[in-house]
Amino acid sequence: MSSGAAARWKILVAAGLFSTGGAAIKACGLTGWQVAGFRSGVAAITLALLMPSARRRFTRGQAFVACAYACTLILYVLANKHTTAANAIFLQSTAPLYVLLLSRFWLREPIRRHDLLFMVALALGLGLFFGGVEPPQRTAPNPFLGNLLAGASAVSWALTVAGLRWLARAEGPGSHRPVGSAAGAALLGNVFVFVVCLPFALPVEQSVAMDWVWIGYLGVFQIGVAYVFMTAGFRGVHALEGALLLLVEPVLNTIWAWLFHGEVPGPWSIAGALVILGATVVHSVQAARIQRRAA
Repeated sequence: MSSGAAARWKILVAAGLFSTGGAAIKACGLTGWQVAGFRSGVAAITLALLMPSARRRFTRGQAFVACAYACTLILYVLANKHTTAANAIFLQSTAPLYVLLLSRFWLREPIRRHDLLFMVALALGLGLFFGGVEPPQRTAPNPFLGNLLAGASAVSWALTVAGLRWLARAEGPGSHRPVGSAAGAALLGNVFVFVVCLPFALPVEQSVAMDWVWIGYLGVFQIGVAYVFMTAGFRGVHALEGALLLLVEPVLNTIWAWLFHGEVPGPWSIAGALVILGATVVHSVQAARIQRRAA
């Protein structure tokens, strides 16, 4: 297998592992705070073992990014406990809307015309998820609250992405921030989640062995191993190709929830998901064309 093909497969494996999060979170009988805390505790150990660069001395910049990432991890789990897996992941996928705003006012990066159109499309897709009130389901007892939590996770994920870009600007041999600061932020973020959630997670009054199997799977594979595959894969492909390959995640996420839990998103949610997917693909292609012309 060529290096390029191997990199693509690594990203697809990462997307596949990421996509199982919604179904696995719903399959675990523990509360949302318990799932978030214990999952991240296992993930922190996994990342520390698999990525030595993540264990270097942490900086204040990494701690800031880790806080945003920790909020994302908690909000995503809580959202999945209240709304459908499709709504949780596609609402989080509106994060580029806020990334563009942060890039303009924090990183001082310009917003181009195609960026504005993309922002409008994402805002439309976001609005469609709240266009109709979906009936509660067994695995989605409070869709409106879950949608709000998922929307908040998009904001915190945007802060994470913008923060990682800010860290990347200062990485390198002459930098005071070490190479691999993104891995360190991911490790530290999971530690933060474990510490914050622990008071709300204890005592664990009711659980079965399978609940802890799901916790182990979520921490080791859905976060830890998936993160390792993703970072390794992005070293061998262009950013556009990697971003498009990762779009497999929200699609598979919806399929797993339907197969294992019988979840069916409402018509408004399906429309919003299609708008977000289509806008992301178009924007990614346009951005790549502009970069090629500039080069």
